[in-house]
Amino acid sequence: MTGEAHELKAIRDEPHLEHGPEDLCAEGTVLYTRALREGRVSALEAAAAPCLTAYGLLQPSVGHLDWLEPVAPAVALHRLLDVSAQRVAEERQREARLSAMFEPLMQVDGRRTAGADAGAVRVLSGISQINQAIGDVMADATNELLCIQPNIHYGDRRGQASQHLSLRRDQAMLDRGARIRTLYQHTQRHLPLVRARYEQLRGDAEARSLDEVTDRLIIVDRTVGFIPASADRTLALEVRHPALVAYFVTTFERLWRLATPMHPQAAQRPSLNGVTPRQRTIASLLVEGHTDTDIADRLGMNVRTARVHIAKLAATLGSESRAQLGYLIAESGILRQRDGDQ
Repeated sequence: MTGEAHELKAIRDEPHLEHGPEDLCAEGTVLYTRALREGRVSALEAAAAPCLTAYGLLQPSVGHLDWLEPVAPAVALHRLLDVSAQRVAEERQREARLSAMFEPLMQVDGRRTAGADAGAVRVLSGISQINQAIGDVMADATNELLCIQPNIHYGDRRGQASQHLSLRRDQAMLDRGARIRTLYQHTQRHLPLVRARYEQLRGDAEARSLDEVTDRLIIVDRTVGFIPASADRTLALEVRHPALVAYFVTTFERLWRLATPMHPQAAQRPSLNGVTPRQRTIASLLVEGHTDTDIADRLGMNVRTARVHIAKLAATLGSESRAQLGYLIAESGILRQRDGDQ
């Protein structure tokens, strides 16, 4: 077995992760290089690196469907740059549509020239612009950062990259003597990425957790807030209106008082009569009529984990059916206990 074959075998032992064409995976790099050198690779080998066909680096060989031929790097690069340019053009068109939509509304508002609310809300388009805006504001911050982080993106490449970027920004702010407080969902308390974050941060950083939190929120020095403006989080709002920022701060503070300490000192969440706090929260959502999928989404877990908790709750209460479970939850008094805890 050649050295390259050994390398491919070692790489195949790792699952193929999603990535962009600018971050070509190790297996894709090896196969594409070999295809350029030898003129082709087998379709079976290429199946282990689907990124090569997805990004147009390999194409079927005419008359030999079991083989794939490499697309010349210059041609592939030109095509990918065209796709990138098209995306930029689409974002600019979206910005133009947003401007066209809000232009008449600002005229109706009557305060457009007053200056008091100028720049109160700014639309940020694209991950790069969002990160740049947050970084610029945090670079000038000296007092406090308040943050709500729902359980999203922690397992993918985007989440890991975001964590590395925010870690540097947060540490720089802590080094200036500022304070950082972050709210997570309970499902994030023991995530390796989150735990590693607080093992690295030095300074006045605190974290607490709740069963449910709002969508992502960042407040810098109680003067600037950032919130998502689209489901895929490629749009965000930079908010500087004092009334809106004050509302965000009040929301954060009320959730903070209800949350369970997580760092620097972690508090254990007590069980009552064999029912854990997580199961009591799930019981409350079940009584409200939510489906397993709804419960999983609201509590930041996958459906399988939610069903495991429901099954354990049913076993604890002695339920043999979903309908009986609702009755036993009401009869057990666990929801009254939960209200009393709060």
